[in-house]
Amino acid sequence: MTTKEPLPQLAASVVICVYTELRWPQLCAAIDSACKQSLAPLDVLVVVDHNEPLLARLRERHDGDPLVRVLTNAHGKGLSGGRNTGADAARGEVVAFLDDDATAEPDWLAVLVSGYADPAVMGIGGRTLPVWASGRRPAWYPEEFDWVHGASYRGMPVGQGRVRNVLGGNASFRRSAFAIAGGFPDGIGRGVGGGRGAGAGGGEETELCIRIQQARPDAEFRHDDRAVIHHQVTAERERFRYLCRRSWAEGLSKARVTERVGAGDGLATERAYVLRVLPAGIARGLGDTLRGRPSGLGRAGAITAGALITAAGYAAGLRRRRARPAAGGS
Repeated sequence: MTTKEPLPQLAASVVICVYTELRWPQLCAAIDSACKQSLAPLDVLVVVDHNEPLLARLRERHDGDPLVRVLTNAHGKGLSGGRNTGADAARGEVVAFLDDDATAEPDWLAVLVSGYADPAVMGIGGRTLPVWASGRRPAWYPEEFDWVHGASYRGMPVGQGRVRNVLGGNASFRRSAFAIAGGFPDGIGRGVGGGRGAGAGGGEETELCIRIQQARPDAEFRHDDRAVIHHQVTAERERFRYLCRRSWAEGLSKARVTERVGAGDGLATERAYVLRVLPAGIARGLGDTLRGRPSGLGRAGAITAGALITAAGYAAGLRRRRARPAAGGS
């Protein structure tokens, strides 16, 4: 009886997209965490989004570093362009994406890469834990809305499992997936980092994953919560106002995603989230209130407001989409 030889481990590249010097300490920590992985990356690509002073500063910091390559965004301004630049330049067979204000645990990359032993797997995402600027989660802030600030949220799979799409700040793709679908889309999502003047929406990785699956029906995407990163949540993002703004922008983004890939695929995960996860969160908050925990009412209210604002943003996005042909024909 012969034993099967283990499959060779795939080489991986890490891509970090940046746009502002205001995150310099966090950015340096992100780069260093990518370089110190237990599975050494083939290269770490830092893609700068049309910011010459930041480009020069990074190139000075990594001058002579054989592992880190500092690139300028060769595509349209924004996060999609930066990610596509990194994917184009990556040498690894797996391309992992890490947010510029997050740090990866030492085995993050090894866990992600291990999932590609199955040739059907086109992408794998991990678990993103929030690091609150105030030191702890605000009492009113529902875990169901942690996607607002880029972290894993209540309702996501626990452990390992199949998902429709990965979340972009802690994600990886087989490099060949980009040849299948053509990369991250323009016109969806945010400017890199979601700074002032940039769109606050998301959804570019959702649209890409759906397009890959539509082009190749046997393609799989998976979540593995052993691949952990720690993501900074600024004081601004701890505020209710920011949750409302992001919820509105998310609704607009969902309308753009469904325009491109259809409502059936574009809203499949969201339906379960709205019908099961959010009502359970509201009930949990109200139950806490009845048990004398006043923060429960705040959480229930935040879930209700976020859901309604997202729905309103989605409806507004649909109206804009329907109005465009008429405007173009006048």
